[in-house]
Amino acid sequence: MRSKSMIERTTSIRRPVPFAWGFGLAALLVLALAGQSQAVGQEALARGIPTLAPMLEEISGAVVEIVTAREIPAQRQFSFRGNELPEGLRRYFENFPEFSIPEGPRPFRRGAGSGVIVDAGEGFVVTNHHVIDQATSVTVRLSDGRSAEAELLGSDASTDLALLRIELDDLVEIAFADIETVRVGDFVVALGNPFGIGQTATSGIVSALGRSGLNNNNYEDFIQTDAAINVGNSGGALVDLEGNLVGINTAIISGSGGGNNGIGFAVPVDMVRSVMEHLERDGEVRRGLLGVSIADVTPELAEALALETDSGAVVMAVSPDSGAEAAGVEVSDVIVELDGEIVGNSRELRNKVGLMLQGEEVEIALLRDGRRVELDAVIGAADGRAVAGVEREPQNAGFRGALLRDADSNLSGALGVEVTAVQEGSRAWSAGLRAGDLIVAVNRRAVESLAGFNQAIEEAGDLVGIIVLREGREMLLLMR
Repeated sequence: MRSKSMIERTTSIRRPVPFAWGFGLAALLVLALAGQSQAVGQEALARGIPTLAPMLEEISGAVVEIVTAREIPAQRQFSFRGNELPEGLRRYFENFPEFSIPEGPRPFRRGAGSGVIVDAGEGFVVTNHHVIDQATSVTVRLSDGRSAEAELLGSDASTDLALLRIELDDLVEIAFADIETVRVGDFVVALGNPFGIGQTATSGIVSALGRSGLNNNNYEDFIQTDAAINVGNSGGALVDLEGNLVGINTAIISGSGGGNNGIGFAVPVDMVRSVMEHLERDGEVRRGLLGVSIADVTPELAEALALETDSGAVVMAVSPDSGAEAAGVEVSDVIVELDGEIVGNSRELRNKVGLMLQGEEVEIALLRDGRRVELDAVIGAADGRAVAGVEREPQNAGFRGALLRDADSNLSGALGVEVTAVQEGSRAWSAGLRAGDLIVAVNRRAVESLAGFNQAIEEAGDLVGIIVLREGREMLLLMR
C-alpha cells in the first residue's frame, strides 16, 4: 500500500488536462492583455497596488526549461546455435550455424525540468542532478523561444545539483541573494516549468530554514516554502522580492494523489554557489574530510557530559591519521565554530566540511572541559565516501548483555574496565560496545577499576557517556 505522504522529486511529466471553457476564456483574456502588462504594472505601482510584475519581467528570462532524452535499454538480443535447438527443429536451421534476431533502434524517454541561468557571460545554467541524471542529451529552452544543446560540466547527487553550459548571446542571469539575510516569513516566488505547460510563477513565504532528513545520505540544508512547486519545477528558481536567487527548487512532500501540498524544498544559494565552484573546476565535488564522528548536543548528552552549551557538534570519535587527529581534536570535544562561522549542530559541520577543498586550512573553535580551545586543522580527502564525517546519533542503551572485569594493566598497559564479551543484539551491542573495549571514563570521570566504574554509574544520570579505548583509539559511547 502506498504511503499517504512521500518525498517526491519533481521531474515527472504528466499529460495536461483538457482546458475547461472558463479557464480557456481566462487564458484568452490574459493573451489579449499581454501587450499592456508593462503599462498595467507601472500603473499599479503608481496607485500603490502591490505587484510582482516588474520584478518578474526583469528576471523571468533567466529561468529556462530543461528537456532531456534518456536511452531505454533494449531487450536482450535473442540468439542460439543450430545444435542447441530441439532435434525436431534442428533440420530447419542446419544451414545456419548461428541464428539471431538483431536489435532494433533503441527508444528514448523524454523528460523535462527547469533550470536557472546564473552567469550570462559564461552561459552557466544550474539545475537538479535528478533532472539530467543518465540523460544522453540535454536541451535548454529559453522563454524567448531560443534553444541550445547544453554541455554538462558536472553534477553532484549528494546535493542534487548540476551545472550546464550553453552558447547563446544576450542571456539574462539571476543574481545570488545573501543567504544570511533570509528569514522565516520572508516572501518568495517560485519560477519553473510545472507539468511542461510553460513558465509559471507562484508565491509564498519561507516556511523554515535548515530542513534535513529527506535523504540521510545527502548533504541537506533545505529552505522550506509554501510557494507551489509541482512536477517539472525541479531545478527552477526560488527568488526574493528583489529578484535575487534564494535557492534551487528540488523536492516536495506530496500526498498519495501527488501534486503540491504546500511543502516544498529548495537548495540554499550558498550551497549552490559552493557546489558550482567544484563542478566548474573539477566536474565533480571532491569532498573534504575532517576525520571526526559527530553527534548533536541533546539535553541528555549535555547532562551526561556536563556540557555548558546546547549547540555545536560533539566529537564521538577521531579517525586515525586525519586532520582532526593532527590538530589535537579529542573525543567529547564540542566543535562550536569553523573558520569563524558558528556551528549549530552536526549537520552544519558536515555540510561545511564536505564542501571544503583537500589541503584547505581551517580554524576550529571547540569547548573542552568548559574551556574554549582554538586549533588549526588541514582538510583531508574524503576518498569518495558519501559523508565528510560520519554522524552518529546518540543511542539509548544499557550495559545489559556485556561482561566486564578489571583490566590487567600488566597486559594492557592501562587501567580501566575491560569488556570481555557482548551479546550481539543486546542493548550494549546496539550502543556500540564491543568485546576487547577498555572503558576508561564515565561522564568525563576516569575509572580505574570495576568498583570505581560501578560507583560512577550509580552517581550518573539516566544517560551515561563512556569513553572506551579500542585498538588504541578513544571513542565516546552513550548508554542508558
